[in-house]
Amino acid sequence: MEYLPEKLHLPAYMVKPFILALVLVLLWIALRILKSRISRSDLDYQIKYRTKKAVSFLAYLVFMLFVVSLYSDSLGGLNVALGVAGAGIAFALQEVIASVAGWMALLFGNFYKTGDRVQLGGIKGDVIDIGVLRTTLMELGSWVDGDLYNGRIVRIANSFVFKEPVFNYSADFPFLWDEIKIPVRFGSDYNKARNIILEVANKLLSDFSQQANETWAAMKEKYMIEHATTEPMVTIVVTDNWVEYTLRYTVDFKRRRITKDQLFTEILTAFSQSEGSVQFASATFDIVGLPRIDVKIQRDE
Repeated sequence: MEYLPEKLHLPAYMVKPFILALVLVLLWIALRILKSRISRSDLDYQIKYRTKKAVSFLAYLVFMLFVVSLYSDSLGGLNVALGVAGAGIAFALQEVIASVAGWMALLFGNFYKTGDRVQLGGIKGDVIDIGVLRTTLMELGSWVDGDLYNGRIVRIANSFVFKEPVFNYSADFPFLWDEIKIPVRFGSDYNKARNIILEVANKLLSDFSQQANETWAAMKEKYMIEHATTEPMVTIVVTDNWVEYTLRYTVDFKRRRITKDQLFTEILTAFSQSEGSVQFASATFDIVGLPRIDVKIQRDE
């Protein structure tokens, strides 16, 4: 290291660590400046996120290459020691190695990406970050009904992609089939009830149906999959208490709850305007008999 200024008067064993620390500080400053400029740019938030991740990865790669280059003359003596310790290290870090392998699988295997809604290891949420070792989710559900955030951030090891199924709600087909059940009182106008439900569904869900149909057609080009109906469909079953109408429809994976609210609101309003020809049902009970009861009345003298 003859090029190092002599006035520093550093001991020989401190020269390389000093250079390494200096490069680390310079890389850290450059990384902060680049991330700050990316955050202030007018790019889409997803592009910003991916760009910052790529810049961070590039900085780590440059630093590792510099470390290898700086200590290249000292690595030869470590080969034997690393070979002996390799088996033990691999066993002790098997979960870490599996997580890194899972990260590589995520990069090239198209399991999921940031912004996708997934279920991993029984935990459902939106992917907000994919690290080398862990995937970070904003959790949905649990004590909260519906597909709503509950506020918890969950970190799951990337090795899960090899151990358990990965459910992706938004990969190639970002729509879900959902259902609502509408109980209608016996004696109502059943055809009118069906028409009301279908009219409300077509009014609120036509855009979803069209987009889902186009996406499904693209899916058929990629996978060996048959045709599926994406338009709203109403079926009827008769129960002991009412006639049950089931509305099946496709909806955007992020709009299940709000869509149910809109459907029930419109159907309630339409039923109330049917002049009594269509009525919602409630549970009814028929008392078929009572045991004999003897009543004695005693007068006070």
